[in-house]
Amino acid sequence: MMKLNTMDKGLASDVVAKSLIQNWEHDEGTLKFWRASSNFVYVFENNQEQYFLRFSLDQENSIGQIQAELEFMEYLESNRYPCVSPILSKNGKYIETVQNSEGKYFSVVFSSAKGIALDEDINELQCEDWGRSLAALHQLSREYEPSDKKRSIWQDILRKIDAMLQRYPEEQEAIEELGKLTERLTSFPISDSNFGLIHYDFQLDNIFYQENNRSFCVIDFDDAVYSWYAQDIVTALDDFLGDDSNLEDPKVKSFLKGYSSVIPLEEEDISQFPYFRRFMKLYTFSRLLWSLEGCEVEESPDWLDGLKSKFNRVLDDLRQGFREQH
Repeated sequence: MMKLNTMDKGLASDVVAKSLIQNWEHDEGTLKFWRASSNFVYVFENNQEQYFLRFSLDQENSIGQIQAELEFMEYLESNRYPCVSPILSKNGKYIETVQNSEGKYFSVVFSSAKGIALDEDINELQCEDWGRSLAALHQLSREYEPSDKKRSIWQDILRKIDAMLQRYPEEQEAIEELGKLTERLTSFPISDSNFGLIHYDFQLDNIFYQENNRSFCVIDFDDAVYSWYAQDIVTALDDFLGDDSNLEDPKVKSFLKGYSSVIPLEEEDISQFPYFRRFMKLYTFSRLLWSLEGCEVEESPDWLDGLKSKFNRVLDDLRQGFREQH
């Protein structure tokens, strides 16, 4: 999740995107904004085929983390796991940069995902395939050995949260939640079978369903982190589990059935679900605080004011949740 002032500057007249796209072959006049969250993403065409340009400011992401992300994706693709592919630039690079007054932007272009987007109306059979797809990723992750650059580990996230909350000493409930979660997570066992590189955002907006072979093509590995595989399940099912971690929801049950058909789930894994959900909420809280920093600008566009209001409402809801935990 990027800072809102970074989003405002990065989207201004599409200047950054127009500069970066020159590094790749493209059809003139096809570049269009698609979405912005942790990164800016634009869609464009080359020879009438669709591609996606993704870029972020260096304060939001490091080139080492992007290299590690792309290496993992290359490993998955080499093992026939369906995910999008990075595209070489005219210069023979996967990552291109541009420098301006805001800083350095890192960019990557990806192929378009095969399949259709699903929403909350996903049926139970598709949920089963969804769970199976995540388990297949975890199976490959168990065997993955990065060559050099490594993605972050869960403790790095806790350190980021701690550093952010130190700037907000008034957020006492969140600070207490961090202490309790750190103590609890540190006690969780770690093994090759339950811990490895996870996607961390295996939600419906990042997977595309191919009905002919009942598989999903996956995008957006930029949150990938070393953590427990159970955490990936909880994050994927966020919209369906609810605050009470409702495992009786038919779609949740179907997802877990599909997952367990590839990797059996232990009771210990399931008992950890509530703690991983709390981790996700605390991480979201710290990212929202980060995103709102420095966004008080004169003559801000309406969309920016709308996002600020939305983020502040979410922060208030999360604060209430922290209070209820204690």
